[in-house]
Amino acid sequence: MPKIADIEGTPNKNALKFILKEPLTWGIARSYDNAEAAKDDPLASALFDIDHVTNVFYIDHWITITQDGEANWQDLAREIADPIRAAPAASAQSAETVAAANNVLADLSPEDQLRLEKINIMLDEEVRPYLQHDGGDLHILGLEGNILRIHYQGACGTCPSSISGTLRGIENMLKTIEPDIRVIAS
Repeated sequence: MPKIADIEGTPNKNALKFILKEPLTWGIARSYDNAEAAKDDPLASALFDIDHVTNVFYIDHWITITQDGEANWQDLAREIADPIRAAPAASAQSAETVAAANNVLADLSPEDQLRLEKINIMLDEEVRPYLQHDGGDLHILGLEGNILRIHYQGACGTCPSSISGTLRGIENMLKTIEPDIRVIAS
């Protein structure tokens, strides 16, 4: 049962980041844009049962909840805290589960896998820590030729700056290793 250590605002005024004392997962991100997508996740389902919740994103020691902008955060945060506290802390997950989650793009050619590895290293070092600090993250959906498709998660998913400024910043940074790359958010 994770205890909430802190609650932080994010650049997205409709999202709050809850910092936890125990992890919910071991390195596997869970991101849901609606109750239907979350139906097999007891924690996310319980959070979507709360009025105004529009997105749930969690990994390790934190969870970001996004609302529709119609609720008072002080009241909503109290309601959200109950399912978070009731959720089981992460147990040791099998290597198969972690490998499956990290093996999304295994069908790429060896050359493209090498390109993607370099891209991921840069994203891990230069981008993801900042997005995670703000209650979000990004997930790579695909690499086709010179087009990298990403999906923003958590607070970043509905933040106006992620769709414009942050996306262009990521693309410009990646151009230092892939001069012709285009980054598209889906």
